[in-house]
Amino acid sequence: MKQELFFQRTGVLQEHLADLYQTATVLPWIPSQILPQAFQELHNTSKKLQLAVEELYQQNEELIQTLNYLETEHQRYQDLFDLAPSGYLVTNASGTIQEANQMAAKLLNVDKQFLVGKPITNFVPLEVSQQVRSEINRLSESDRRTELLVRLQQGHGDTFDAALTVAVVRNQQGQVISLRWVIRNISERQQWELPEINSISSFIRERRLYKYSKGDNISLNPLQILYVCQGWVKLSTFCETGEEVLIGLVGAGMIFGSSMTSLKIYQAIALSEVELVSIHVSEIATSPSLSHNFLPRINQRLQQTESLLAISGKRQVEERLHYFLEFLKQEIGEPVPEGTRLNARLIHEDIASACCANRVTITRSLSKLKQLGLISFDSHKHMILKDFNCSQ
Repeated sequence: MKQELFFQRTGVLQEHLADLYQTATVLPWIPSQILPQAFQELHNTSKKLQLAVEELYQQNEELIQTLNYLETEHQRYQDLFDLAPSGYLVTNASGTIQEANQMAAKLLNVDKQFLVGKPITNFVPLEVSQQVRSEINRLSESDRRTELLVRLQQGHGDTFDAALTVAVVRNQQGQVISLRWVIRNISERQQWELPEINSISSFIRERRLYKYSKGDNISLNPLQILYVCQGWVKLSTFCETGEEVLIGLVGAGMIFGSSMTSLKIYQAIALSEVELVSIHVSEIATSPSLSHNFLPRINQRLQQTESLLAISGKRQVEERLHYFLEFLKQEIGEPVPEGTRLNARLIHEDIASACCANRVTITRSLSKLKQLGLISFDSHKHMILKDFNCSQ
């Protein structure tokens, strides 16, 4: 019975009692037979009140039983969370820890009560903390579970390689209210734990696919090798004058990663719609089959780097430009009736950085080649190279 109904019944009872009281005191001249009738009504009304009280008592008992059941279930799930064999964390949308289980505290070598209120980035080495913050910000854009491969830092300073699986929890309005993290130590993963890789394509199909739009800055992790499934990625660095220097173009079937360079400044920009997967360096190190599959791709990157280095050594800007266009023709060219179409669009600044020249000079040289009919552009502004050699 609802509280409102109970209050209504008690209100009616009070009105009845008030009427009876007035009848018995204010109007004493009424016939004596009315009093028995009044007391009978009082008796009936009190029975209704007693019934209401019993119903309320029964409802209260049911509520107590339900509350006890919920507390028992809560404690059971709390025990499952706290005693789970994997490390579990619950953070808010910005990555501040709200709950942690015993295994998470053990992995991070910090007392559980001291984890609460700490940003998860406190347990990431400084050099990758910005990348983890960027990944946390990106989580609000997707409902899919995300796996991050990072190096975590324990309370006493030691580090270990970890796989972090993150799930997003949203409210009814679609806003992120919490992130749920599973932490696994993968430093001691042995070779026999990895499946035999018969082909790189079958291995890649089982990985999570990351998608980037044209112009996006692709996050780099020193513990990851990125395999491009679709699209083109520009790799570059910056010299002391602040000018960007092109150091590589990576397309489908090729790999890249910050672990493959010693440059302090190293960035990857999507030149088109890009799809890629990440592979932890420990997986490559412990799998001869995977290492064998990646060796030709590493060799391909090495040859490309040497070609760009050779181009930068040419004396004349026009000569560097011709050799670079020939390089693009081989790396990202596609035969079309008009010549060779470049599958990725490079702006004049990109070409200038590869040719160690300024943009104005490159724009002037490209205009001259266009006037000579050696290059043209299709409806999507992709450059088409005619058949010419570097001596032209």
